[in-house]
Amino acid sequence: MGLAVMSNRSNIIILGAQWGDEGKGKVVDLFSERFDVVARYQGGHNAGHTVRIGERKFVLKLIPSGILRPGKKAVIGNGLVVDPAALLEEIQMLEAAGLQVEGNLFISNRAQVLLPSHRLMEKLGEARPGRVSIGTTSRGIGPCYEDKIARRGIRIGDLMDREVFEPLFDTLVAEHQAAARALGVDDGLDPAAIRAEYERLAERIRPMVCDTARLLHDAIAAGQSVMFEGAQGTMLDIDHGTYPFVTSSSASAGGASTGTGVPPTRIQGVIGVSKAYITRVGGGPFPTEALDSWGDQIRNRGNEFGSVTGRPRRCGWFDAPLMRYAAMINGFDSLVVTKLDVLDEMEKLPVCVAYRSGGQEVADMPATAKGMAALEPVYECLPGWQSSTFGISTYSELPARARDYLDFLEEKSGVEVGCISTGPERNQTIVKPDSHFARLFA
Repeated sequence: MGLAVMSNRSNIIILGAQWGDEGKGKVVDLFSERFDVVARYQGGHNAGHTVRIGERKFVLKLIPSGILRPGKKAVIGNGLVVDPAALLEEIQMLEAAGLQVEGNLFISNRAQVLLPSHRLMEKLGEARPGRVSIGTTSRGIGPCYEDKIARRGIRIGDLMDREVFEPLFDTLVAEHQAAARALGVDDGLDPAAIRAEYERLAERIRPMVCDTARLLHDAIAAGQSVMFEGAQGTMLDIDHGTYPFVTSSSASAGGASTGTGVPPTRIQGVIGVSKAYITRVGGGPFPTEALDSWGDQIRNRGNEFGSVTGRPRRCGWFDAPLMRYAAMINGFDSLVVTKLDVLDEMEKLPVCVAYRSGGQEVADMPATAKGMAALEPVYECLPGWQSSTFGISTYSELPARARDYLDFLEEKSGVEVGCISTGPERNQTIVKPDSHFARLFA
């Protein structure tokens, strides 16, 4: 079915319901046509959103996927950490593809500046004796957020003012170098050269820097609609995820307000994005991980390798208790299920419907990594449909067993499945008739 025109009063959050990599890039790109502004609210260039348009593939790390739609405003909110060098590389990639960036991209003057010395600090931290290895991308995201919370960080607005930036930069990099020396590491940094480079980069991005909270408020006041784009996923949220195996920012729905300056009373809906199975990257507990040939089959059929790092993703079966928890934290109105076609050849499809630990059923998500690692998944097994769903765009054309599977996920997770992706292209998408999702976007 075709996508309905959206009311210009609806402001919607779209975010990952699992451990990230759920296919948010395609979903945001697809539905950004119905919005005036797309605003990203957290993370850095460690989160890659992959969008395919015909033969072209775009991997966006900082810039919201809405930039691929002509005339749409794309906002990098105050909740992000921004490496200006990585940002300009991304801008150049888009401009080389013929896309208009300047005039459509807006960068918050309150976002944090990520420096090369932040990458050094992350490598030092990951290698420190006794430190739990998180399995980060080593792009300096965590240390940049650490400096933000410690109130020694540098904001984009500071970068725009050389008199302010230089002493802040000198002090912060000196602290990073002192930490490296204390651990006996030769940092190899040239602070003067880095400072000069960042001052040059500042001039390149200056036309795009503004008070994006004001921009978003003015847009909403004028009747324009805003899509809030999350990075990573709910289970990587710094507060509500599988701590300490999490990202360093608020990836759940609450982060949309703190990361953009738009109050929750101006947001009308929350859409979760989930794979038809589940994956995660890096360390940490993973109750439904498939450590056998089934996991390998999912990985290979789904091309489950990181869009930024190329790392193979850990793969497993759909986790309904985890989805119920994510729905509680975010208040999902509906769910987009992606990569249904990856399961087309499966003979059977286990779905985790409950957790047990020590012989007892577990009602709530454990707060500790140890508690979550002790979980034993309770599975119910459904028959596979073993026929192609690739590219199907009408719900009634799905195989009966595929519809049964989606109905089962809906029943066990308590969240309606309102939209299904059956391939990477924009038109390989189903909006389920008579769903809340369809009404929300009507």
